[in-house]
Amino acid sequence: MSLTDKARRLVDAPNLAFLATLDENGWPHVSAVWIDRAGDTLQVNTAVGRVKDRNMRRDERVGVSIVSADDPYDRVTIRARVAEIDESAEASRHVDRLTRKYTEHEDYPWHKPHERRVVFRLEPVQVADR
Repeated sequence: MSLTDKARRLVDAPNLAFLATLDENGWPHVSAVWIDRAGDTLQVNTAVGRVKDRNMRRDERVGVSIVSADDPYDRVTIRARVAEIDESAEASRHVDRLTRKYTEHEDYPWHKPHERRVVFRLEPVQVADR
């Protein structure tokens, strides 16, 4: 499914997204995340082993809500599925790009030597932007 123009606009701006995943007991877990896209595929970056990482590896179904930082009524909600998990060196470069989008830093300042970054690519299956 394609993103709407409104969804693309909200993803492309430095608006926080709220990612809902399901834990092993079926309970929702919601995290504020930085987000971007490649075409109509959403991209979320995290560290291997975090709750959202474990949840998305186990259950591909996710929800994403994005609200404009300027107008809380300007929003979009997306149901998606994990289409790809990328643990390559690109994941570290990706978090650096997100850092430039969301902060004044050039590179992600919170890198930890023991952490491995991962990019989850999410394919939209339903987009609601009313």
